[in-house]
Amino acid sequence: MTVRVVYLCEGSSDEGIAFHIEQIAAECNVDIVLSIPDFRLLPGRVDRTVAGKLRAVQQLGGNYDLAIIHRDADRDGPDARRSEIADAVGEVCPEMGFVSLIPVTMTEAWLLLDENAIRQVAENPKGKMSLSLPKAAQVENIADPKERLKAVLALASDLSGRRLRDFQKRFSQNRRRLLEQLDCNGSITGVPSWRAFREELEEALMRFSN
Repeated sequence: MTVRVVYLCEGSSDEGIAFHIEQIAAECNVDIVLSIPDFRLLPGRVDRTVAGKLRAVQQLGGNYDLAIIHRDADRDGPDARRSEIADAVGEVCPEMGFVSLIPVTMTEAWLLLDENAIRQVAENPKGKMSLSLPKAAQVENIADPKERLKAVLALASDLSGRRLRDFQKRFSQNRRRLLEQLDCNGSITGVPSWRAFREELEEALMRFSN
């Protein structure tokens, strides 16, 4: 059986997680077809709540077995996000399976662990300056991982002045590159929110293999 999966990410720079979803499915020996809906195809503005996105998927004519729904925990916390996702699925498409993808506090926390990847994306792979990266067990305690990631990338680039300002303007692209390079079996395995996502995804996929 080929499982039809729709990935609802928070923003386009989060689309890099799609590669890792496919990799995890392959490790589970489950065939999937993964889609990321393009809401720009719909007229008017799309309601960006989880329920609104699910309704937009229906408007686009999507027919899926499983939804992977990304919501940063932010200040509400992971439990509130899980309830939000479950309530939205129950309201809009109760027949569809779903997996919650909830970084704590936001996806940028997951990107602060791989020093080599950060130096590569900063285009200064041989840089020697200390980046003072957090440990996996500590990374979810960072109050603003997005700002921390911006600062770390700037430090790793070893740029200054106008060149640094130009580099910082590319933060969204650099963030996406880091997400694509994420090592699913590396330091991130020590992060509780990643482990929870992976375990939930594996459990959901294995239900389709029986």
